[in-house]
Amino acid sequence: MQKKSIWKKLTASREASLVIVLIVLCAVVSIFSPNFLSPTNIGQIFRNNALIMVMAVGMLCVLLTGGIDISITSILAFSGMTVGMLLKNEILSNTFLLFVIATAIGLGCGILNGVIISKGKVTPIICTMGFMYIWRGLAYVVSNSSWASGSDVAGYSDFGKDGSAGPYVILIVVFVLFFILMKWTKFGRKIYAVGSNAEAARISGINVDRTLTSAYAVMGMLSGLCGALSVAIYASAQPNMQYGKEMDVIAACVIGGASMNGGRGTIVGTFFGALIMAIIAKALPLVGIDSIAQNTVKGVIILAVVILNVVTQRMMDRQNLERREM
Repeated sequence: MQKKSIWKKLTASREASLVIVLIVLCAVVSIFSPNFLSPTNIGQIFRNNALIMVMAVGMLCVLLTGGIDISITSILAFSGMTVGMLLKNEILSNTFLLFVIATAIGLGCGILNGVIISKGKVTPIICTMGFMYIWRGLAYVVSNSSWASGSDVAGYSDFGKDGSAGPYVILIVVFVLFFILMKWTKFGRKIYAVGSNAEAARISGINVDRTLTSAYAVMGMLSGLCGALSVAIYASAQPNMQYGKEMDVIAACVIGGASMNGGRGTIVGTFFGALIMAIIAKALPLVGIDSIAQNTVKGVIILAVVILNVVTQRMMDRQNLERREM
């Protein structure tokens, strides 16, 4: 049997290629900033990007079905603003209940998105674009032309303050839970089946509409959770929270190997993709990139990683084809 070259072994797994990208990124940044990989910096990378990383899990579920959701940060703002106003007006202060309320709001928004897309047969990007404005508008309505400051959310913000384990616990629980769900449960198998071939999934007995709705419900639920988490981490609530960050969430999934056509992507790949995005965000200021040029450099890096993913996927497909022909 012919032995595989080291390069072929590395490219046989998309996750392995992402690990190489991570190592190279960290090595380059460490040259410019030797303290980059210090425990403090690593902790800040995960804490400051916890919202993107958690929402990337939900976005993966949506992308796997062949859909997309660009209303996620508006759901985050709506649910987060609700939490902020409840705290500011001293209506509720229990941290657990506030997280439950925010998550429930997000779940409701996601279900509505999913029902209109699945039952109404509305194109996902059109539906979620409309709701992007609706949910953001409701965030402004809830705010009543005000915002919740640090003093308004004092006590609650202890959950997400620097040094608190809260954001890390949520990150770990979300990724472990959905790794299990997507790999070993009917829910995960249905998501992949619908994204790979919706008609074949329907013929095999899968309720395609329910599966699509479930994917958007998960996305909304995690967006709502991130709304509550955002208020805790940043100790404030404003209607424009995380404005425009939905593109970072989508980019994290695509970098992680998720296909925009559905049916392909993994939780592990999404984790590495989100981590690459987080490292880029932290690294650019450290290496002396001017703030004006940061988005350009960020775009070039993302494009390079996506091209690497495409090349890796083609090599994997070629290797699979060669094995079938033997």
